[in-house]
Amino acid sequence: MTKTTRFNPPCASRRAFLHTASMLSLLGSAGAPFALNLATIGAAAAQTARSDYKALVCLFMNGGNDSFNTVLATDPASWAEYLRLRGSADSGFIALPSPGNPAGPLPIVPKTAQAGRSFALHPNLSQLKGLFNVGRLAIVPNVGPLVVPTTAAQYLARSVRLPQKLFSHNDQQSLWQSSMPEGAKSGWGGRMGDLFVASNSAPIFTSISVSGNAVFLAGQIINQYQITEAGAVPINGLGGALFGSSPSANALQAIISSDRSNLFEKEHAAVVRRSIAAQSQLATALVPAGTAGVADPSRYYSLRRGGLARNSLAVQLQTVARVIASRSALGTRRQVFFVNMGGFDTHDNQLDRHAELMAQLDHAMGYFDGVLGSLQGADLRSQVTLFTASDFGRTFRSNGDGTDHGWGGHHLVMGGAVRGQDIAGTFPVTGLGHAQDVGGGSLLPQSSVDQYGATLGSWFGLSASQIADVFPGIGNFTNRNLGFMT
Repeated sequence: MTKTTRFNPPCASRRAFLHTASMLSLLGSAGAPFALNLATIGAAAAQTARSDYKALVCLFMNGGNDSFNTVLATDPASWAEYLRLRGSADSGFIALPSPGNPAGPLPIVPKTAQAGRSFALHPNLSQLKGLFNVGRLAIVPNVGPLVVPTTAAQYLARSVRLPQKLFSHNDQQSLWQSSMPEGAKSGWGGRMGDLFVASNSAPIFTSISVSGNAVFLAGQIINQYQITEAGAVPINGLGGALFGSSPSANALQAIISSDRSNLFEKEHAAVVRRSIAAQSQLATALVPAGTAGVADPSRYYSLRRGGLARNSLAVQLQTVARVIASRSALGTRRQVFFVNMGGFDTHDNQLDRHAELMAQLDHAMGYFDGVLGSLQGADLRSQVTLFTASDFGRTFRSNGDGTDHGWGGHHLVMGGAVRGQDIAGTFPVTGLGHAQDVGGGSLLPQSSVDQYGATLGSWFGLSASQIADVFPGIGNFTNRNLGFMT
């Protein structure tokens, strides 16, 4: 079996120019911060940041979301199979009516009918049902890593190239985010950011993670910038007094940021200066929480705790909204964000764990949509698109108390530019032993991550050739746009 080719895109002339320009700016920054050196290049970008602004937000569900219990087929044949394999309480599922969810699954009616099929969302996704009904949420069924279009027979015979290290958490997280298994150096969010670096007067704020390091945001030109809900992370010891002495903090800054003759020391000092400048710039520009339409998220009802609780995912999305609200001050026209939530590796106790996760997801996405609808007095929902991703889907067959690692899964895309109230593709058969079952009800993807990302990239403003640079495997697929974006 031939292994997946590593990412090695052609050196397009525009990318080469941008890379050279960035490196020249870097080398010339010994006496001034990199972010500030490029400010004059992007002056026009700052002026048009409000009207020509777009952002992509990747919401990654770490552990592998059970999408069979997120979006359900409820037509008689599908529901009978669901009841047969997942209907008992000890199978670990919550989509059935229960004391905590007396209504059971929440019916949805997609615009594009699928003959003989009907659908519903998990009982805890009431806000997402509302967003689906008003056309700001779409469902993209059965997405996963693929090298080429693949049938179950080809998979079993290993007669076509397959993604490396299937069913492995770390590798599939990396494949979703970068098109390569663990060890990838760049991700498709960062590679998109590379192509728009000249549009932002402060390139350092092009790719922003609110949840630690993510290969998704790593570019070949730009680096991801990591922040927390408190904003930029300062270098310890430079603010206020150091060991009780204000002059000591100034001395420390001079030591770590002054120019040096040794090339390694010189580069380290340049990085430090850029970090100090970026932290200062973002601290000045960042809209405070609770102002400019960025209201603090309410608490959500936690089934596990039996009361109201803080939703860390909602707080991450609030931080994203605060950065978006600061786009004019930062001079950004294109930004890519990363947030995540953990806990989706539901091998056991899925009955309670997945219900809790769905409640958090629903609350956070509903909050973010509401904030974008009136951010600084403007509706930015058509300029910001949030999409979900995860390690993999899970098996349809229960292991007795949960589910195991699968492959394809259903995903959600939210925003004003989404072709909402629809399912963008044929929903797979429910159960076992069908054409897309590669074992235990694990779905063979019908759409690749490359196609999913390329559809988002096209909306973001990438040309066909740029999409081929960002997604080097897209040429293996006839359909490069899944049609869920306007």
